Amino acid sequence: MEISTSFPFLNPEEISNFYTLFQEMDYNFPDSSGSYGGDGISGGGGFYSGDNSVDINIGNTSSKKRRRKDAGGGEDETSNGKGEVELKKENAVKDILSSLMLLDEGEKQEHNQWLVESQHDQKVRVMNDFNSGMQTHFSNLDESRTKRSRGSASAVATAAAALGDSVQTGNRGGGSTSTAPPQQRRLWVKDRSKDWWDRCNHPDFPEEEFKRAFRMSKATFNMICEELDSAVMKKNTMLRDAIPVRQRVAVCIWRLATGEPLRIVSKKFGLGISTCHKLVLEVCSAISKVLMPKFIHWPDEEKMNGIKGEYESISGIPNVGGSMYTTHIPIIAPKTSVGSYFNKRHTERNQKTSYSITVQGVVNPRGVFTDVCIGLPGSMSDDQVLEKSALYQRASMGLLKDVSIVGTCGHPLMDWLLVPYTHQNLTWPQNAFNEKIGEIRGVAKDAFARLKGRWTCLQKRTEVKLQDLPAVLGACCVLHNICEMRNEVMEPELKFDLFDDEMIPDNSLRSAGAAQARDHIAHNLLHHGLAGTSFL
Repeated sequence: MEISTSFPFLNPEEISNFYTLFQEMDYNFPDSSGSYGGDGISGGGGFYSGDNSVDINIGNTSSKKRRRKDAGGGEDETSNGKGEVELKKENAVKDILSSLMLLDEGEKQEHNQWLVESQHDQKVRVMNDFNSGMQTHFSNLDESRTKRSRGSASAVATAAAALGDSVQTGNRGGGSTSTAPPQQRRLWVKDRSKDWWDRCNHPDFPEEEFKRAFRMSKATFNMICEELDSAVMKKNTMLRDAIPVRQRVAVCIWRLATGEPLRIVSKKFGLGISTCHKLVLEVCSAISKVLMPKFIHWPDEEKMNGIKGEYESISGIPNVGGSMYTTHIPIIAPKTSVGSYFNKRHTERNQKTSYSITVQGVVNPRGVFTDVCIGLPGSMSDDQVLEKSALYQRASMGLLKDVSIVGTCGHPLMDWLLVPYTHQNLTWPQNAFNEKIGEIRGVAKDAFARLKGRWTCLQKRTEVKLQDLPAVLGACCVLHNICEMRNEVMEPELKFDLFDDEMIPDNSLRSAGAAQARDHIAHNLLHHGLAGTSFL
């Protein structure tokens, strides 16, 4: 902050006075003879005229010189006297000017010092005002906090006293201990109708309608709820009660079974849309973690022998431990790695850009999954998906000893994998082999058709994120196995026509020994009367 103050040192009137003084000194200064020169001041001997202006009349210097000459003074003496007078006048003027300059300089220094001190004092005042303001602000905050804490404490004390009074009154009136009514929860949750779910959850709800809605009987649904109780149960809070386990499981299963949008799910169960989406993901994750190890696992030796016997009774081919098939699940175009999920074959067939992920599964004669591989990109062929699966790693380590898996035309022929003949002009034994292999392949294809027919969400693109989709697909496979194991019959109207393009791999023959073993199986089927006559 700049403070400016004017200090006038010499004004024009003072300068005029100084000039008059110098003129007076010039003409009244005593000369060498001790007398003063000049005739005095005109205008009655005063310094000022009537108009207040300086009017100095100087006597005639020439007459002075003549009188000096007449008095007997010489010209040289007059000149020397005049020189001394001029010198004295100049020295006097210099002394006066020096004094004035020193005074001026001193006043300037005092002015600058005053400015500096004023600015410093003003800064100090500003800082003091700021500090006092901050202290006042924080003191006000402390007071308000103290008042609020005292108010809340008094409210709690009042409520406790009222509760104690009510309890004592109840004890005196009824003679028995009574508890206070529960605190009323806040009404911030939107009130939605739950009539449909309340009717479905009622014990008198018809079994057929329940099965039509959830694709399973009440007994199967109750078993799933019991298995998932500890994994999905939530505790009640002061704000609201937790959603029951049965309702949580019902939201997920109904969503998977019908494939309806979350908006419809929200209306059916009286929950928010985001809540329904969250419940679906939570329950699917719990099913994949808790129930998948129990219901999808590779059979032990005893069960494998039973599976081999059933498949041999169906086809006449020995040592068949499972039927393998690969299907594609449509998805929305992902944000990253779009080309990896682009399904060229489905795009050409449907005349619409298609993206998908794969599900590879091995099933037993009852259509129950014993191995699944979920989530690989849809641009991969069946043989590429197989090579990325855990089943391929298990077979490469020799863990599938004396076990053969029946694949499709899209899989290569290997020591542990039987596939049909794909070349032209097949012989009778080769046709007989393809017929029997087709029966085994049909078991896996029918199982995948029931999987997609029972859980309609797999038939169309879903809004589930790509990273969450494997858990949803795994939950569908687990629920499929539960229904198949418990002999849940699927309604005829839910039948789904499964169609997946099969491309012959570039290297369809991986083992010469496997080719000889396949030819031997084909020869035995024909010559032992195990092959049908459909190829004739």
